Amino acid sequence: MADRGIEYKTRGELQAMRASGLVLAKAIQAGRAAVRPGATTADVDAAVAGVIADAGAVSNFLNYGSHGGTGGFPATICASVNDEVVHGIPGSRVLVDGDLLSIDAGCVLDGWHSDSAVSVHVGEPSAMAEVDLLNATELAMWAGIAAVRAGGRLGDVSWAIQTSGEKSGAQDGRRYGSVSGYGGHGIGTAMHMEPFIPNQGKRGKGVDSLLAWRLRSSPC
Repeated sequence: MADRGIEYKTRGELQAMRASGLVLAKAIQAGRAAVRPGATTADVDAAVAGVIADAGAVSNFLNYGSHGGTGGFPATICASVNDEVVHGIPGSRVLVDGDLLSIDAGCVLDGWHSDSAVSVHVGEPSAMAEVDLLNATELAMWAGIAAVRAGGRLGDVSWAIQTSGEKSGAQDGRRYGSVSGYGGHGIGTAMHMEPFIPNQGKRGKGVDSLLAWRLRSSPC
């Protein structure tokens, strides 16, 4: 059942989504374990793909966007290194000490999708500014989760994410921001679904936040 493009889930369906998310969490952990100086982004991709396959799930990234079986995304993960924002294609690139790698992946188990990402340093961080930035983004994520409550709105969640980043920036003596147009999204019987969850927003605006958050799968 759907309303305004948002797919509603029963408690049992949410449990099925959790099972998909748990597979993905294990897969991303395997990807993290494969991150080391000298490894390639393809090595990380293979580690994630192996766990997904062993669990009887399939990647929802692989071949995503294909038309007639051609032209889709060619890998299991998006591997974005350093200043690459998102959707990097894994391959022969060799990771070196100090690189910052985003591992973004998803899978489908029994028809239910999961989608998650994590950023990790290769070896030792090249600068404390990067460590602070990762901490700030994690705090912003938890601030958004904490803003989900009965009677709240989706804009409350976006506003909490935005203001958390601003607060961290002030504390760190830096100016943090987010890339315009990017954010979270609903998920369920498809990978990308309504509602879109911006990283900036106004309190009291948007759909009911508790409803919106129940429609997301957050595996880790």
